[in-house]
Amino acid sequence: MAGIHFSFDNFKQLVDLNIGISDRLDQNRAESFTLLYCNFDGIDQELIDASLISTLRTSDSIVNHESDYFFVLPYTDKYGAEIVKKMFDEFFSRPLQSFLLSYPVDGETTEEILGFMQDSVSRFLKYDLHCLDRFAKVI
Repeated sequence: MAGIHFSFDNFKQLVDLNIGISDRLDQNRAESFTLLYCNFDGIDQELIDASLISTLRTSDSIVNHESDYFFVLPYTDKYGAEIVKKMFDEFFSRPLQSFLLSYPVDGETTEEILGFMQDSVSRFLKYDLHCLDRFAKVI
């Protein structure tokens, strides 16, 4: 098992795609997908790669900018994403700085979702995700 890695430059298009698929297939507008952010700062790249292989499904998507990793988890609600986050914590034997949100509960557009992610990480983790500046709509 392992997620599919996408270029950070394609992050907005990846979220747009998942919104489009969700709108087409999920008519009850439940939590169609969840976006999980994890900060892997200070962790060796080989160890990160091993964690991705052992934790993610082939349907999951990965985008990273340096040590900031974003996972798009389709057909996964916040409860399910929290399980993935705990699997990462157990793999590294320490809690990671992380945040999660779901579509459409936490935003209707990619700009809203990424803006909410940026604002929430800043507020709750005291960490600025400046890498999202070009994608996010400040809320």
